[in-house]
Amino acid sequence: MQLSRRLLYGSELWEVTRPRTPLTSGHLMIRLSDPATALDIRSATDWLRCHNAARRALADVLGADTCTLLFAHRWHALGASIGEPAAESSTPTFHLFGRWAGEPVTPAEQLALPAQRRKPAPERDLDKYDAGLRTALLKAAGPPAGWTAAGQDAAVPLPAIRTWTPSAPAGSDHTVLAPERTIGAVEDVAPGELLALAAALEALALRQAVTGLSCIVPDAAVTGGRLELHALGRSAGESVNPFNMLLRSPEVSPALL
Repeated sequence: MQLSRRLLYGSELWEVTRPRTPLTSGHLMIRLSDPATALDIRSATDWLRCHNAARRALADVLGADTCTLLFAHRWHALGASIGEPAAESSTPTFHLFGRWAGEPVTPAEQLALPAQRRKPAPERDLDKYDAGLRTALLKAAGPPAGWTAAGQDAAVPLPAIRTWTPSAPAGSDHTVLAPERTIGAVEDVAPGELLALAAALEALALRQAVTGLSCIVPDAAVTGGRLELHALGRSAGESVNPFNMLLRSPEVSPALL
């Protein structure tokens, strides 16, 4: 069952919505308003504004004390879509799952099911929270700061990104990425570091035998206070869905269980 997508907040370039199939009451989506918009300093800055506002709104309205981010790069969830939200469109989207004590269903319980068997959060629950989320998003985002290109030199090198293989990889193409600077949460990422992470993901997606990437950023409470982006190489011809392993990974599974 799919619901109509509910707009909760619209910024300059990105918007915060309910997905068509919200898996929990804490499931929000950050979506590019115009898919033709390039990822540059301007759009990276606006994405961070929307993400940070969404996270604060989930904390204020639902009491969510942790959040997990899922998204795909050059990949569309196919078939059962085990481990990831079903693709809604080709527009760049990021799924944010707020977690709180007493939640009636966890993201992992939903994501472990084939997409056609998942039950969306009840509309009465969404109606209960969404008005408060809209108000909290407006408050958290603040007034538009406006944009100026002054001081933003496109020729400045991107910050360094570290990559490594986790101790319990979910398949042969599981890579962890993080900015060289020690960062404790997505909220602390600078726009240039977001662009550097995007460039590193693009390089991973262009590897031989990799069609695209499924990505997850667990809450720092799960990763020892460090920001970590886990990228799983995907292929239309893969024999095993790496998310089946990831959902059992001791490094990542607590973010969704």
